Amino acid sequence: MIYVVRHGQTDLNKEDRLQGRLGLPLNEYGMNEAKSLKNKLVNIEFDYVFSSPQERAIKTAEIISGTTPIIDRRIDVYELGEADRLKKSEVKMSGMIPDSSVYKGIEKNSSFVKRIFDFMEELETRYSNKDVNILLIGHRCTTSCIGAFFEGVPSDGNILKYSLRNGEYKVYQFSDNNTNIGSQPTI
Repeated sequence: MIYVVRHGQTDLNKEDRLQGRLGLPLNEYGMNEAKSLKNKLVNIEFDYVFSSPQERAIKTAEIISGTTPIIDRRIDVYELGEADRLKKSEVKMSGMIPDSSVYKGIEKNSSFVKRIFDFMEELETRYSNKDVNILLIGHRCTTSCIGAFFEGVPSDGNILKYSLRNGEYKVYQFSDNNTNIGSQPTI
């Protein structure tokens, strides 16, 4: 089984700011969210624990699993460039992401989706025929893209419908029925 978790709350989440690679560590509420998840998942023995390289994700993984996670940059948060840490209400958006004609350094949607799907395809190749429990700790954007990997890309391409709130998790399973082929996902 694949347990996908969004990291606990940070002060940037609380302030309704965009949080990318300049994010903050978990705040007290976020630490408690991770501890609550640990209690919910206490009976699950994780064979593998993977995390985004962001401190907030790593700490969430450590609290839940009691181990040091394997860091994989492919499940890192979406690169928000100059829009990182800005108030969401003040950011000029292009769809669901900051407008790259206004803000420098915004990651291309296609490269983000490719790196997440590449990571998931590698996990599927390695572990789909094994009875293992895998914990993946990521972000709103990564949990969305992982959801699209398992559930398929919606016809409108908006994969954010699969995103998790801070401190939430969802369980998936590799199968022959993964419908991740479809229209180009957008976030």
